[in-house]
Amino acid sequence: MSTDLSLQPGRLLIAPPVVQDPNFKRSVVLLCEHTPDGSFGLILNRPMGIRLAEVIELIGNREYALLQGGPVQTDTMHFLHTYGDDIPGHIPVREDVFWGGDFEIMKALIETGEISQRDVRFYLGYAGWGAGQLEHEAEEGGWIVADGDGRFVFDAEPERLWRTILRELGGEYAVLANFPEDPRLN
Repeated sequence: MSTDLSLQPGRLLIAPPVVQDPNFKRSVVLLCEHTPDGSFGLILNRPMGIRLAEVIELIGNREYALLQGGPVQTDTMHFLHTYGDDIPGHIPVREDVFWGGDFEIMKALIETGEISQRDVRFYLGYAGWGAGQLEHEAEEGGWIVADGDGRFVFDAEPERLWRTILRELGGEYAVLANFPEDPRLN
């Protein structure tokens, strides 16, 4: 894993411990789209404590957890998966991560058991930035930009993801992983 990378789809945005905005405190965002007009990402480590079947009609498996993808348009659903061309209309984010696609096909594959929980994540809302906003935030130290891989999206425990990634980055970042949530209590 490396840092100080350019902003592009597939990069991880890790909030430094000093970020106190409740929307992004200790968050890890997968950057899904980055253009001159703005950026779109999904927070990977905000479980909501509810299941997919609680918000949509779903036959069968009710084990798919929902995560809070970000503070923007929290009434919209997004999903990341590993199924590529099996879900028409998807957008490649990395070679091992795809964003969206035909939701009715995804839903049918879930109901027939052809989709594994290990290979799909569902999000309500998203993180969005206007033109130049994310670049400015990153330049000001508001984000640690890192390369990652699909295991952070699908295999990691969301509650531990922030610390896990910082530890894997090593050096000064590994030290940040142990930074107390409230430094006054240190």
